[in-house]
Amino acid sequence: MYDLGPRFTETSVEPGTNLLLRGPPLTGKRQLAMEILAAGAATTEGTVVVSTRDSAERIRTDYGTLFDEMATNAIGIVDAVTQHRGHAVEADDYTKYVSSPNDMTGLGVKFAEFVQSYYVEGRVERMRVFLDSLTTLLLYTNLQTVFQFMHVFTSRVENADALGLYTIESTVHDEETLDTLTRLFDGTITVDAETATLSGTTFEDRTIDL
Repeated sequence: MYDLGPRFTETSVEPGTNLLLRGPPLTGKRQLAMEILAAGAATTEGTVVVSTRDSAERIRTDYGTLFDEMATNAIGIVDAVTQHRGHAVEADDYTKYVSSPNDMTGLGVKFAEFVQSYYVEGRVERMRVFLDSLTTLLLYTNLQTVFQFMHVFTSRVENADALGLYTIESTVHDEETLDTLTRLFDGTITVDAETATLSGTTFEDRTIDL
């Protein structure tokens, strides 16, 4: 089981669970996801962030407020931002780059490389994954393409017995888009300015104050 950190005390989910964090911009979705990742890093779980909106450098800086130095350095990041902005990049064991958020094939391949190195090579036994964000993907391509990509991505998380977290800006997209994508996930954390509500068919609903 994966616990969901200090805000969702005594709440845990089965391995292979994928959770969508949805809500308006600037309501704390990313921060909440980071805290859930931190709960795993504290118990030596592996962490992978697939970022379509922030650089690897920015992610590590922000995560430094939640993780100790060793855990921060051990976060695997797939960065779809830095190269897209025209900056020179150099990959290493914990940082992989793709050309742009539109390169969803590259995002999937680089994520699979982390799964390979983490699990098959025995570096960790459990892993948490955070993809931030679906809204950025939808800005670059259509709903059908994003749906197909996310169907494969969430299946990889499920097959790896990992915990998957994903963000989307609820006020940017129409209800049809949100409903279509929500079907891919086992549960939803709906975030507003003051609360976050976890709902799903396989666990008890919980509302917390942010």
